[in-house]
Amino acid sequence: MGDRFDVVIAGAGPAGAQCARDLAAREYDVLVLETEPEADFPRQSNKSTAGTFPSMMASFNVPDHVVMNYTEDVVLESPNDHFVRDQPGAVLEFAKFKQWLVAEGRANGAAYRFDSRVSKPITEDGDVVGVRYDGDEEVYADIVVDATGPAAPLAKELGVTDLDRKRQAIGVEYEFEGVEPDHPDYADCHDAMMLRLDHDLAPGGYSWLFHTGEDTAKVGLCYIQNDSHREYAKEGMGIDDYLEYWLETDPRFENATRLEGEQHRGSAHIQKPGSLSTDSFMAIGDTVPTIDPLWGEGIHKGMRSARAAAATADRALTGTRDTSAEQMEVFNTLWHSEVAPKMNTRLLMTELLYLAPNERYDRLMADLREADGDTLAKVNNGNRLAMRKLIHLNDVSMLARLVRERLGS
Repeated sequence: MGDRFDVVIAGAGPAGAQCARDLAAREYDVLVLETEPEADFPRQSNKSTAGTFPSMMASFNVPDHVVMNYTEDVVLESPNDHFVRDQPGAVLEFAKFKQWLVAEGRANGAAYRFDSRVSKPITEDGDVVGVRYDGDEEVYADIVVDATGPAAPLAKELGVTDLDRKRQAIGVEYEFEGVEPDHPDYADCHDAMMLRLDHDLAPGGYSWLFHTGEDTAKVGLCYIQNDSHREYAKEGMGIDDYLEYWLETDPRFENATRLEGEQHRGSAHIQKPGSLSTDSFMAIGDTVPTIDPLWGEGIHKGMRSARAAAATADRALTGTRDTSAEQMEVFNTLWHSEVAPKMNTRLLMTELLYLAPNERYDRLMADLREADGDTLAKVNNGNRLAMRKLIHLNDVSMLARLVRERLGS
């Protein structure tokens, strides 16, 4: 038998590294296996816009040195209007943030093996007992955690994940200098995180501008290849073409220049997860659909899922060790109550947003200005009463279309 640990985690992203950080702090023997070489980490996996909020910064003691810019507002744009909400936030330097998490885990006692590609779980009598990586290398553990993102080699092999290709969002982002964040023809995006709903630019999705200081910003877009994308898409255009189109048509980018090497690509699934665990196994982060369905924020939810997994593992490994499926079910309960509560309602709002035509986005901005200041936050938390404030009689046809699509899926 190869090396043995209390917990083996596949993937050193925010979820995997945070889970290792928590468990090592509780003095468990933890090993993290990461595909990328340490000298390049994170290069291929440096894919997040990395916008987050004070609750995440405080909950996980994130230091200032990984923050590119502290923001003051969230701005929502439609094709012809905008809405501004006073909401402090932070745009992280994602690579530094991930490196900091790894350093924190190591300081707590976690072991890391980079350049180690996980391929499949090792099972005995149907129970997960370890992981195979780099061909024939093996490592054993009482609990295995898959934090590899949508690739999910362990979760897929075990039948835990059920990622739906039709629900996959793809995104691309560049970092720029020479951006004009407070152009007179648009909302002031200085020290703001801006999301734009506009099918002309991102059919079936949204685009963004996150100000990172002075004349620099992260600029990108994402979409799901859903019915809205098929309805509004321009023939022959891929995601890079849409980003180029936005850059060419928006005067805020007239003098913008891409920063060398600062290109980020990624994908996530916008759906409710099925199973999250089985005997001696849990799937965290984007290995299951954890990203915020409305606004795409994934770091906080991924790290909360990591913390829930660490708490579950601590409970299972304390005293008489019991890593049965029944014990791992605690993770499922924590996930639905603390990581992503009211997931069904929030997914419904997301689907309605994607179905809405551009003129409805303009009306949404007006609705948000007329509503009380907490309406957006309540909607984001899945409050159905708040959602009703933003739905009108002439939305009936859109709701009917959503019902037909759900029945047909």
